[in-house]
Amino acid sequence: MGPVSSEIEIDAPREAAFELIGDLSRRPSFTNHFLSDFHLTRIESSGVGAGARFRLHLPLNSAWMETTITELEEPFRILEHGRGGRDNRIPAVTLWELTERGGSLTTVRVSHWTEPSQPLDKVRDALGASSFWSERRWRQVLRRLRDLLEAEGVAEDRIAVAGGNRYATGIP
Repeated sequence: MGPVSSEIEIDAPREAAFELIGDLSRRPSFTNHFLSDFHLTRIESSGVGAGARFRLHLPLNSAWMETTITELEEPFRILEHGRGGRDNRIPAVTLWELTERGGSLTTVRVSHWTEPSQPLDKVRDALGASSFWSERRWRQVLRRLRDLLEAEGVAEDRIAVAGGNRYATGIP
């Protein structure tokens, strides 16, 4: 499927948008309308190698997916690679691009696509994750991201890795 792209202008500095998007522990605060059971796969929630696993809710069913940040060009671009579906055999890519438009105005563009290779996966992908459905969900992600960035003093939810505090304090 895809690529499916969506774009929005946000009245916030590009660096703030990059920081929010690049921290996977904060991702559920603007994606939980179609992703659930979100958990980190590494202690570090941002930077190259940060990863997460979640359940993607599709119109006809749901599937487990994972994503890992593979490239960062601060504060311009975040590239994520992942896998999902049955036996994690469907590769998925998500690309976030941030462009400064003058002042504190930032354009955020997200592109997402999957690359199923098995015939059954291609059919399921075409039926379950149609471009229309995906495009609507990604537009909603960007609207929620804009609302978070433009709101002042809003507490945001973060998720954590089990054992993260022990790791940070050195307690075995």
